Amino acid sequence: MEQEHNQSLAILLHLLHRARECQGSAQLGFVMVNETRQLLTYRQAAFWSEGLRRHVASLSGLADPDPTAPYLQWLHKLFAHLAQQLDHQVNSHCCDATSMPDELASEWSAWLPEYGLWLSLGEYGALFLAREQPWSDYEIKLAEELAHGYQHALSKYAPRRNWRRVALAWLQGGRYRKAWLMVPLLVCFFPVRMSVLAHAEVVPSEPLLMRAPLSGVIDKVLVLPNQRVAKGDALFSLDETVQAGQYALALQEALAAKESFRVNAQMAVTDDKNRLELSQGKARLEAKDISADYAGREVVRLHVAAPRDGVVVFSDRNDWQGKAVTLGEKVMTLADPDKVELTAWLPAADAVDLRPGSPVTLYPNASPLNAYDATLVRIAYKAEVNDSNLLAYRMQARFDSQQKLPLLGQMGTARVYGDRVPLCYYLLRRPLTAARQWLGW
Repeated sequence: MEQEHNQSLAILLHLLHRARECQGSAQLGFVMVNETRQLLTYRQAAFWSEGLRRHVASLSGLADPDPTAPYLQWLHKLFAHLAQQLDHQVNSHCCDATSMPDELASEWSAWLPEYGLWLSLGEYGALFLAREQPWSDYEIKLAEELAHGYQHALSKYAPRRNWRRVALAWLQGGRYRKAWLMVPLLVCFFPVRMSVLAHAEVVPSEPLLMRAPLSGVIDKVLVLPNQRVAKGDALFSLDETVQAGQYALALQEALAAKESFRVNAQMAVTDDKNRLELSQGKARLEAKDISADYAGREVVRLHVAAPRDGVVVFSDRNDWQGKAVTLGEKVMTLADPDKVELTAWLPAADAVDLRPGSPVTLYPNASPLNAYDATLVRIAYKAEVNDSNLLAYRMQARFDSQQKLPLLGQMGTARVYGDRVPLCYYLLRRPLTAARQWLGW
């Protein structure tokens, strides 16, 4: 008995060595169904492959099995039944016609001997042996050890199961798995609100632009950025050297015209010629008075004051002092901090169908825990290049009155909500857009 066991172990080692030497899955399948007879006595053997497709890959005594043969078609049903009933964790299983359903049991004796042994090869398939005598425990142990070696050899040559086979196997593994598969499909069509992000800034809703009243050079800026001012407070002034000189010259010309008119008026009493020049002197006096008055008003206009209460908005007064400006050039903005709105720039690449009345949420950069609700008022029909050199659509939104308003000039990110769309479209919108641009649909 001991000699027989030693001989069996030697044959087992030889077969494992032969399996490692095989040059492909086809050669390995031939070794499994034919040379296994050196270790185990059987009449028929078949190798069931679960690679890219489930099929009977090798049969004992046949070099090239015909898949259309009735025997192979019956074996396909048998292996499909055993694969469904048994788990890959089960190493072996003894079976006969009595353990089969009626459809298989009725034809068992026509195709196979009485006793069969199913050996698992893991995810790569199974090896089936059949003979007339029952299988002993010792033979089953040897067969399981040999099948384990065959499985290791198949891991090198057998093709991997693709995702379709894995998905089909998962669906066939339980009664409720198909129902669970419907859950993500339903989630994909769950309606969600389409939203896009845009760079945003809190701006005054009724700004008053303080412009340069004359062409000249700014002499002094008398306020600081974001300083509150009252009506009549001085804001900035232009250099008055030129205008003051013109005003002084106009005054002297007016005095000279007045003195000339007085002399002509005295001489007109006795001289008719001076009476004629009196009317011309009066016209010159009125013209010089008008010029002097205009020059005086120009000097007053050089000093700009706040026409109402508010906050002055500009960058830095050092940037403006000594700067030459033209007539009507913007210097600063006078804004009411209690009347603000939201300006956002929506990139042209992220543009979606937005309409006035759509909800907007501002997430300020300076206070990440706060958010402000607003309503879209208008959106530009044409994209423009903004300060960031980005082609974008300008949007204006009005803050809801039931909340505390954000600070003027606050920057942040605005989320603008559009229509409801399926979740799958919301997630795949950007990839589909990129694919369409790349493929040229």
